[in-house]
Amino acid sequence: MSIRSDPYQESQRIIDEGKAQRLTLRLLGGLAIRIHSPSAEHRSLARPYPDLDFVLGEKRSDRAESLLTQLGYEPDKTFNLLNGDHRLLFYDAGSNRQVDIFLGQFRMCHALPVRERMILEAMTLPLAELLLTKLQIVQMNKKDVQDICALLLDHPLGDTDDETINLLRIVELCGDDWGLWRTVTLSLDKVWDTSRTFDMEEGAKQTICGRADELRQALEAAPKSLRWKLRARVGERVPWYDLPEEVKRA
Repeated sequence: MSIRSDPYQESQRIIDEGKAQRLTLRLLGGLAIRIHSPSAEHRSLARPYPDLDFVLGEKRSDRAESLLTQLGYEPDKTFNLLNGDHRLLFYDAGSNRQVDIFLGQFRMCHALPVRERMILEAMTLPLAELLLTKLQIVQMNKKDVQDICALLLDHPLGDTDDETINLLRIVELCGDDWGLWRTVTLSLDKVWDTSRTFDMEEGAKQTICGRADELRQALEAAPKSLRWKLRARVGERVPWYDLPEEVKRA
């Protein structure tokens, strides 16, 4: 079956074929958030989804490369050779689409363990992880803020994963990693400020900012691990994040 132009249908095709080959793939990024968040179609939040991002539940770059090649994609051989222990890139020149696959965990500015919770959703990562993959971005752009706003607008914070942003999961990860905690809190401030400039109803802005405030307060109040406390003493004198390579299309 050929590559589909519709990104949702193509994501489903990749996930289904992976499942047939006993590979657990889950979608992340803007399209995954759009699947859960109708507000992503709001005039101030709508954006295109040219690329597809996945997490593979195991560090098997050989099987991932075999799968995507079978499905019609061309691997970025240089990038994959240098980064194949944690990330792979593939391209489809016909649709000008890039497919990004993270192996075993999500790792960009910060590393997020996701493998044990991938079974909670059939197609995407859980909402808490989807939100964290955006909040962990140090150099956030407008589309990242738009995605976060869509998630916060459509989903309450709670202690479950059923169309709810699992607050317990977020504070657990941030309470053990000062660097992740610091980036997430800074990102929430950016979301609060930027969302106020969007052409949205005042009630929608209040919902977004209110949930951002709720999450930030929970992060401040949550217990912190010894590792967190030791790293907090160093603070921002030492970089606490990575800046991943900006990949150009093949």
